[in-house]
Amino acid sequence: MTLELDLQIALDLPGLPAESDFRRWAEAALAGADYPKDAELTIRVVNEAESIALNETYRHKQGPTNVLSFPFEAPPEVESALLGDIVICAPVVLREAVVQGKTSEAHWAHLVAHGVLHLLGYDHDEAQAEAMESLEIRILAGLGYPDPYGDRRDS
Repeated sequence: MTLELDLQIALDLPGLPAESDFRRWAEAALAGADYPKDAELTIRVVNEAESIALNETYRHKQGPTNVLSFPFEAPPEVESALLGDIVICAPVVLREAVVQGKTSEAHWAHLVAHGVLHLLGYDHDEAQAEAMESLEIRILAGLGYPDPYGDRRDS
């Protein structure tokens, strides 16, 4: 499996992860989900204004959100490796990492993996939520990061 990654950084913010980090996290998510084919995806890192606009337009929810996934569905007659787009709001990620007591690196890795799994068809519905979370935990453990849901599971 090879990954063609289009990384778009749409804000000027110091300390963002390197392209190699985004690639490593996305490849780990694909491998962890046993995705056997070549893949293409875009990861766009945005400010709160862009996140708000996208969240309101596509999810009809107010305010910024940490990650949005936009799966690509090719027509049946078209063969495509394009999985879709992941949009991550950097200011939200950084705030959440502090509030949740996580390193920003671990939180970035989690949100990239989470977004990739959404592109592969995983969802938060009752039937898939537990499987998706278990897969995220396994992917992140393979990358050397702690359980991103540990605080919620311990309470």
